Amino acid sequence: MAGIIRPHMLLSKHYARAFSALNSQIHTSCGLASKDHYKVLVLGGGSGGIAMAARIKRKVGAENVAIVEPSEMHYYQPIWTLVGAGAKSVASSGRPTASVIPSGVKWVKSKVAEFDPENNTVRTDSGKKISYDYLIVALGLELHYEKIKGLTEGFKHPKIGSNYSLQTVEKTWDALKNFKEGNALFTFPNTPVKCAGAPQKIMYLSDAFLRKTGKRSKANIFFNTSLPVLFGVKKYADALWEIVKKRDLNVNLRQNLIEVRVDEQEAVFENLDKPGETNVIKYEMLHVTPPMGPPAVLKGSSLDDAAGWLDIHKHTLQHKKYANVFGIGDCTNLPTSKTAAAVAAQSSVLDRTVSRILKKQTPDKMYDGYTSCPLVTSYNTVILAEFDYDGQPLETFPVDQSKESRIMYHMKADVMPHLYWHGLLKGVWGGPGPYRTMMHLGMK
Repeated sequence: MAGIIRPHMLLSKHYARAFSALNSQIHTSCGLASKDHYKVLVLGGGSGGIAMAARIKRKVGAENVAIVEPSEMHYYQPIWTLVGAGAKSVASSGRPTASVIPSGVKWVKSKVAEFDPENNTVRTDSGKKISYDYLIVALGLELHYEKIKGLTEGFKHPKIGSNYSLQTVEKTWDALKNFKEGNALFTFPNTPVKCAGAPQKIMYLSDAFLRKTGKRSKANIFFNTSLPVLFGVKKYADALWEIVKKRDLNVNLRQNLIEVRVDEQEAVFENLDKPGETNVIKYEMLHVTPPMGPPAVLKGSSLDDAAGWLDIHKHTLQHKKYANVFGIGDCTNLPTSKTAAAVAAQSSVLDRTVSRILKKQTPDKMYDGYTSCPLVTSYNTVILAEFDYDGQPLETFPVDQSKESRIMYHMKADVMPHLYWHGLLKGVWGGPGPYRTMMHLGMK
C-alpha cells in the first residue's frame, strides 16, 4: 500500500505545488514592494552617508536602511593633496563602494532625481519611487570647472592640474615634476569649497618640492585667493603668513580666476574689490580649485535654502521645515568648513538626534561647528587647525597646534586615513571630542 500513488494524492500534490508557488509569489511581490520603503533612507554614499547608515542600522536593523548612491568607487579625498604632490598614489585613495556599504544595508545604485518630502518619497533617475519614514541627506557638493572659461579644454594640455577631482589630481603632479622655470600659480574660487585649506596646501608642498629639486630659485609662486584673508581663523592665519614671508610666496587677496588661456599660458583674474578690473598672470604651472555649489537636485527643491544648500538647524542637523529629514556634510548650509573632520563630529551628533527622534524625544546633543583642517606645509610638517562655529580654536592636543609639527604630518598622512576607513565609515569614530576633554582635563 505504501508504494501505491492514488489519483486524489496526485491531485493533492498538484494543489500543494500550486499553493506553494502562489504563496511564494505573494511573498516575493510583498518583498519587492517592501524594498520600495525603508524606515531610514540615506541619500549619498560619501563619508557622511556611509557613516550614518552604519550607525543607524544598529538602531533599526540593516534591512530597514537603504543608501542611494550611483558611484562604483568610494574615495578618501583628503589624501588627494598628497597625491597631487607625488607623496601618495591615487590608487591608495579608493575602494569599491560595495566594500564600504554597511553589511545588510540595501544599496540602490542610482542618482536622486526628485524630492517629495510632503509624501515622504524620493524618485531616482531610473524613475523608481522610494518612500521612507526618515530621510538623511548626504549628497555632498558639485564641482563646476565649466564656470571658468577655457578650463575644461585646458585640462587636455599639460601644466594644469586640480587636486579636487579624480580625473585631474594626477595632472597636478605631472605639472609639478615637469616644472622648469616661471610662475607657479595656485587659486581659490569665490564660492564655498570643501577643505578650504587644500588650495594653499599644494602651494606649500610645491614650494618644498621645488626646493628639494633645486628649481625654487627659478620659480615665482603665487596664491591668488578670492578671500579677504589667508585663512578664516586668525591664530592659524598669523602662523601661515609667517610661512608665506619666510618662503617668499606671493599672496594676492580678493582675486578670482575667471578664465584660462591655454595657448598663451595665461590665467585671468577678476579683482573682487574693483568689479570689472582684471589681472593677467602667465603660468608655467597652474593649480585650480574649481567653483563649487550644492547638488543640482537640491536647488529649487522644498528642502533647500535661498542659496540651494540643505536647510538644517546648525546644532541638531534636523531640517528646519520637515522634522523627519536630516542632513550631514558638504550639502548642508551649516556655517562651518566642509571637511571630513566636520562630518565625523556631525555624525556623532546626528546619531544622537535621530535616536531621540525615533523615541519621540527632543534632540539634546548640540553640534558646535567643530571642524579640522590639517594644513600641510611641507612633506613632513602640518599645522593642525581645529575650530568651532565662532572661528575659535578648539584644539585636541595640549600643545600650540599653530606650530608646524612632524607628528601632525604623520597624523594626516597615516593615522587619519586609517580612522576614516575603519572608524568613521564603520560608524564608530565621531571626532576627537572625548579625547580633547581628557587631554585638556575637562576644560575647553
